[in-house]
Amino acid sequence: MNSIHTNISAMTALQSLNKTNKSLLETQNRISTGFRVATAADNAAYFSIATTMRSDNAALSTVQDALGLGAAAVDVAYTGLENTIKVVEDIKTKLVAAREPGVNRVAVQSEIRELQAQLVNIGDTASFNGENFLSVDSSSPGYNSVKEVVASFTRTGSTISIGTIGIDITQTTLFDAGTGTGIIDTIYTATSGATFTVGTLDISALTDSAADLTDLEDMIQAVDTAFTQITTGASNLGAAIKRIDLQSDFVSSLMDAIERGVGQLVDADMNEESTRLQALQVQQQLGIQSLSIANSGSQNILSLFN
Repeated sequence: MNSIHTNISAMTALQSLNKTNKSLLETQNRISTGFRVATAADNAAYFSIATTMRSDNAALSTVQDALGLGAAAVDVAYTGLENTIKVVEDIKTKLVAAREPGVNRVAVQSEIRELQAQLVNIGDTASFNGENFLSVDSSSPGYNSVKEVVASFTRTGSTISIGTIGIDITQTTLFDAGTGTGIIDTIYTATSGATFTVGTLDISALTDSAADLTDLEDMIQAVDTAFTQITTGASNLGAAIKRIDLQSDFVSSLMDAIERGVGQLVDADMNEESTRLQALQVQQQLGIQSLSIANSGSQNILSLFN
């Protein structure tokens, strides 16, 4: 039935054209943003997952930064211990040389004194971002013998947890201003009853008497003990550096995996969207022509009355 009040063909053509325009707008938005799911209205579930995982990835990025800072602090401490090993080895060598009767122990002590000063210098300067693993004050209120490096961010359901890598600095402490129990400032007692530390021992007054030579041998033993402890501390720091590096690589790979997973959920397939855009543009042109033909039907009615 043809009617001048209701043009059913035009209404149908208009609905079809509106639907095509809506799909075309959606496709254009996907192409311009690169996202198949850009807002919660597109897909609420995928949007929620993607938003949460992007937030977690940002947290992992911070974790990676923390690992970088931690690695730098440990590396500085390790470098300090490496140099300390060389200095302590030199002190031990000079003490062994001083064991020989007739040696000018005053001159040897002058050299040892400079090495001892270097130990203090290493302990004071081996600091990164305010963190010093070699020279500490265990009596201070904020002291903690275990330095923790943030290493992971984990989500289980709605619960999150932060993982850390702990580094026991009691094995690397050269000087402890609080208790004097560092490797270098630990007090030893010689056979004669005299007390000394690796950092303060003095052989300038020792003679070739049996008692003095025994004290000198006690000093050599103490320095060798400190040498072993420092070597162990350096080994532990080296292991910590390796673990931090491995964790940093893992976090980097994990971030990439999460980003790929989010992309699978919300990214638009540009090849598919390009093909769809061309098809919709053709449909739009055909819809406009169809609507134009449908609207011309009312004009045809006039010809019936001519």
